[in-house]
Amino acid sequence: MRLARTIPLAWCLLVLAGVAWAGKQGTPESIDGTTRVNAEEVIDLVESKPELVIIDARKASDYRKGHIEGAVSLPNTETTPESLAKVIPSKATPVLFYCNGVKCGRSVKSAEIALQAGYENVYWFRGGIEEWQAKGLPLVRP
Repeated sequence: MRLARTIPLAWCLLVLAGVAWAGKQGTPESIDGTTRVNAEEVIDLVESKPELVIIDARKASDYRKGHIEGAVSLPNTETTPESLAKVIPSKATPVLFYCNGVKCGRSVKSAEIALQAGYENVYWFRGGIEEWQAKGLPLVRP
């Protein structure tokens, strides 16, 4: 009887430890096939590449709270080759993905889908909204 109580408790502790560990991992330092950029480089891209498509990979509710000017809301859970084709004119068009910041993996998933679909000029803003706001840069709010 005592063992029967110990196993569920041990299982719960193991699951909680796994969740805590996963939450601290954050995003990778880089994504093969992308160019990682910081906030200042995002501004440079916008100025030098007028055809740049900026994709906000966060939940739509986060997008509505504030996003980078010109960004299109396309949550990672809705990102497919077909949904990308609707917002990016060609596979050669430069595209930038961002989400909440270094602990958010949404933009990682979206950028990887774009790469798998054959997009050639993929940029990744790892710092995302967190870095953007920390540097005092403006957000568009409805």
